[in-house]
Amino acid sequence: MSSVDKLREIAKNFSVLYVEDEKQVRDEVAIYLKKFFKSVNKAENGEEGFKLFKEGDFDIVITDIMMPKMNGIQLAKKIKKINPEQEIVVISAYTETEYFIDFIKIGVSGYIIKPINYKQANEVMYATSLKLHKFKENELYRNNLEQLVEKRTKEKYALQNEKIENYDKSVISLINLIEKRDTYTAGHSNRVAKYCVDIAKVMGYDDVVCKKLYQAGILHDIGKISTPDAILLKPGRLNNFEYRLIQLHVTASYDFLSKIPMYRELAEIIKYHHERFDGKGYPYGLKASKIPQLSRIMIVADAFDAMTTNRIYKKSKTVKEAIREIKELSGMQFDPDVAEAASRALNKVSMQENINQLPKNEIEEERFAYFYKDALTGVYNSNYLEFYIQVKDNNKSAYKYLTGFFLRDFTQYNLRMGWDSGDEMLKKFALYLKKCFGDSLLFRIHGDDFAILSRKTIKLNKEFFDGIGFLMSENIGLETNYIDISAEKEIIYKELINKLRPEKR
Repeated sequence: MSSVDKLREIAKNFSVLYVEDEKQVRDEVAIYLKKFFKSVNKAENGEEGFKLFKEGDFDIVITDIMMPKMNGIQLAKKIKKINPEQEIVVISAYTETEYFIDFIKIGVSGYIIKPINYKQANEVMYATSLKLHKFKENELYRNNLEQLVEKRTKEKYALQNEKIENYDKSVISLINLIEKRDTYTAGHSNRVAKYCVDIAKVMGYDDVVCKKLYQAGILHDIGKISTPDAILLKPGRLNNFEYRLIQLHVTASYDFLSKIPMYRELAEIIKYHHERFDGKGYPYGLKASKIPQLSRIMIVADAFDAMTTNRIYKKSKTVKEAIREIKELSGMQFDPDVAEAASRALNKVSMQENINQLPKNEIEEERFAYFYKDALTGVYNSNYLEFYIQVKDNNKSAYKYLTGFFLRDFTQYNLRMGWDSGDEMLKKFALYLKKCFGDSLLFRIHGDDFAILSRKTIKLNKEFFDGIGFLMSENIGLETNYIDISAEKEIIYKELINKLRPEKR
């Protein structure tokens, strides 16, 4: 029997209230629901939906989030006050983490993302209907307690496990959202969780403790939900203020998880994963044995992953180098016993070479370069060029040639025509360069200076110079210079730019 047939069989006797303010979506989804459920009532806003709920008897309520008069979160809270066991499913295009958190606290049964993938919708509706089916089955036999004690006990545990599983999936979804925000963070939680278990096993901990450590490792950075994108996604080093802000993710993780009973024990481990053995860590400055033992394991696991992962400003260490550093910091940053166990547990870790902060596709490239766009011309700024120069060896960049374009007598043009006209001329020139060299990276490195990073040497032919007649007609000159940066043994950005600029300004 297919999953669709299973859903139809279980749901055929259930009634649904569907609340959605967009008429087209409401009608389309209602047609889909009528294929499976006995009856489907529709409401166009939360207020109307709540009125129908009070008047009727619905097995499942399905609601959008953003609606007039009463939104989906408010509707769900009001319904749960009347019937805490009411099955509620959310269908929405909104994937912000605060909505997930709110609905986890309310206790919704499932979350379907718009535009709707009906295969996913089938799975959510089947899981919700199956849970409801089991609940009603229990109600039918509630008078036969003596005969059904064992069965009901098993079903109780099954429902409890299902609830735990739903919590786990919801929290993992939040973690996935965080990791999709940040290229570096992606995979970090899973690796830290695995390293925690590897170290704990060497130290003799049993499977129960190892499972607990693994779960804590998966969740340890969930507090980054509260970290602003401008800091979490910053490709370079953080300044002191930004560093203090990102440190808040530790207490944010604890505050979030400690409010969920099943995660309180894990929250206590996570709470101290940035402390140091010598007391110089954060946020509490605990020292030595004051730091819980399992937290001391996570401290090492987290640091090991940071050491063996490429950053924009720091090339990764090899496993051998990372273990050597852990040993050197034994008794200072790390618990000596944990450091010794880690040296044995992690010495054969096989690192993936592609674990780094660098963008992996065009969308990530644009998001990454958000920090590096020139406000006037829309091309990349000098900071982005410096970044590419700094990580040339790390990212094996195909861009090997740097060509400079230097406008001459542009100050006189500004004085003659005004700064606004000067800005328009710079934008026009930048657009022309982008049109001519669209497969290369274009930078504005100084007021009227531009540079292009290219895979091949740039040939400036007659057609190119014919195209800049708009400069010549305004008595603006153009000088160019070029450097093969792949031939440079050691690249220092400022020296490279000075070398690129013509001697006479």
